[in-house]
Amino acid sequence: MEHQLFWIVPASSLLALLLAWYFYRQMMKESEGTPLMEKIARHVREGAMSYLKQQYKIVGLIFLGLVILFSVMAYGFSLQNSWVPVAFLTGGFFSGLSGFLGMKTATYASARTANAARDSLNKGLRVAFRSGAVMGLVVVGLGLFDISFWYILLDHVIPADEFSPTAKLCMITTTMLTFGMGASTQALFARVGGGIYTKAADVGADLVGKVEAGIPEDDPRNPATIADNVGDNVGDVAGMGADLYESYCGSILATSALGAAAFISSSDVDMQYKAVIAPMLIAAVGIILSIIGIFSVRTKEDASMKDLLNSLSVGTNLSSALIVVATFTILWALQLDNWLNIAFAVVVGLLVGIVIGRSTEYYTSQSYRPTQKLSESGKTGPATVIISGIGLGMISTTIPVVAVVIGIILSYWLASGFDLTNVSMGLYGIGIAAVGMLSTLGITLATDAYGPIADNAGGNAEMSGLGEAVRKRTDALDSLGNTTAATGKGFAIGSAALTGLALLASYVEEIRIGLTRLGQTVLEMPNGDQIQIHEASFTDFMTYYDVTLMNPTVLSGMFIGSMMAFLFCGLTMNAVGRAAAHMVEEVRRQFREIKGILSGEAEPDYARCVQISTKGAQREMVFPSLLAIIAPIITGLVFGVPGVIGLLVGGLSAGFVLAIFMANAGGAWDNAKKYVEEGNFGGKGSEVHRATVVGDTVGDPFKDTSGPSLNILIKLMSMVAIVMAGLTVSWSLF
Repeated sequence: MEHQLFWIVPASSLLALLLAWYFYRQMMKESEGTPLMEKIARHVREGAMSYLKQQYKIVGLIFLGLVILFSVMAYGFSLQNSWVPVAFLTGGFFSGLSGFLGMKTATYASARTANAARDSLNKGLRVAFRSGAVMGLVVVGLGLFDISFWYILLDHVIPADEFSPTAKLCMITTTMLTFGMGASTQALFARVGGGIYTKAADVGADLVGKVEAGIPEDDPRNPATIADNVGDNVGDVAGMGADLYESYCGSILATSALGAAAFISSSDVDMQYKAVIAPMLIAAVGIILSIIGIFSVRTKEDASMKDLLNSLSVGTNLSSALIVVATFTILWALQLDNWLNIAFAVVVGLLVGIVIGRSTEYYTSQSYRPTQKLSESGKTGPATVIISGIGLGMISTTIPVVAVVIGIILSYWLASGFDLTNVSMGLYGIGIAAVGMLSTLGITLATDAYGPIADNAGGNAEMSGLGEAVRKRTDALDSLGNTTAATGKGFAIGSAALTGLALLASYVEEIRIGLTRLGQTVLEMPNGDQIQIHEASFTDFMTYYDVTLMNPTVLSGMFIGSMMAFLFCGLTMNAVGRAAAHMVEEVRRQFREIKGILSGEAEPDYARCVQISTKGAQREMVFPSLLAIIAPIITGLVFGVPGVIGLLVGGLSAGFVLAIFMANAGGAWDNAKKYVEEGNFGGKGSEVHRATVVGDTVGDPFKDTSGPSLNILIKLMSMVAIVMAGLTVSWSLF
């Protein structure tokens, strides 16, 4: 029966894509409003597409170089599976495609959301949210389509091993991890490039427009305002789409690989198959239940911020509750060994995701005390706003870290059958908990992609002069979007922690295949014992490579991994600073040289600002992204397998905490400014407002560039390590 159940996976992917197309068509039937609204939307759309075209050219060249490298390794030196170069390309292609389709939708939806808000708050929310749902459904639909396609293909072309019947599924799942690297590589470029773009424009618009010129946000007199709106799309839509595509695929692929590995020493191929397809089925059913949740989102006209948050929570909570029931049903139907406890491990993953989301909401929403206190600190100037924001961000790491730690322990304990020595099944439990966390990604990403659509709608309403009532509605939708975006980032970072652990375990399985490909059949243990490689456990490999804290290569790798998180953040923060400096100079030049801008008699040169952001992002994104690819390769060549494991552990632990700190601090600074703009502590134009604008400016690269890029860094280093495992085991300096 399990073989028939598998077909739910491709069927669900097609359903998601059909619904995405339906929501897109429904959105396109809405009016963009006045000719001026259409003109503004067209400027943003053209700028976004132009940027994306340039980015894909650069990324395409890098992909070409990597494909050549993988081809040489696969066909020249037999260090990799021959399918690796092709799989790598498909992962990158679908990751880029999901970002492109999501952004295309968002750029058409913003003016339509602003126009819908002229009628009612509920209509504006519905248009924005269902447009965001296009992104959510495209990501999960393309992700599962790619996974099911590669599984069916590899199952057909890879022959069974009569001496080791369980080896086939291990080969299939580890090969499929390769397209996860393609997705991660594309996602990192999209996140870093989009983050630099949007923050360069945002900083220029805020510092010169708001603080120096004293004009409102999204005022058409600000030369950087179109670039700012473009940036929301390339960073928070295309970047986030590619980011969560690779998170989604990575968690499913890593867990399937762990499921295959857990039964490699047995001859129970049927149970191994069930463990492989279980995460795919949970994700597939999650798509159907996300769709139900999407249709349940609505609100009322006089809704407060808490009411709006509750409106979105109804959809996400409904999907989460239904996936719990569905998970137990799926695993019971499969009759997977220890299915009841594994189902509870999935529930643990869901609960961890909910806790992280609620924690992020508490620390970043202006509806709660921490952000309100942050706003109040503006009474004593920008310095105290920055100090308080950093402190808030540091404190906010506590709950997510504790939640993830508890989630790791519980999921491991449950899946191992309460036997902590059963490492293989315990690690499988951690992986399937990550799948549980991301199972309702369809609606979770919809709430995230909704944010930049609402933000752009507010900008369009301001530039089109739609009036105070409409602006009030779009401001409410925008503030909600800030919180959902922060929650989405927290969610992505939390899933990265669990997925990173699963990928770390998958790395060991790739080491097994790498050694086999080199002709090694046994492990010579330190005590003189010999263990057949196909029978060796996770613990056996740890012993063979001396992966202990007393091994200096492991310690060296851990320090390098921790350093990578900070180095990466430093490089991307400085990149934003340099690009923003050019934007600030340009905006000041236009105010100075183009007479009549501030009086509304002359139109700013929007295209010049868009060009500056585009060039800055394209130039600055390459080095940090390539560094993430190079670091695991160099570490492996110098310190070998123990060094790489240390690198991944160090990068995961430091990167996870640092990412939460940066995302939450940035989100809190942003909403602290919004809280003042709502009329608190003197409102717009006050000294407190100026102080919080400075805080928001500091927080912009925190929350939209460096912080969210870290979760991709964590997984990309793991993916690169997995793909380059053959090279690492064949040669290293130590």
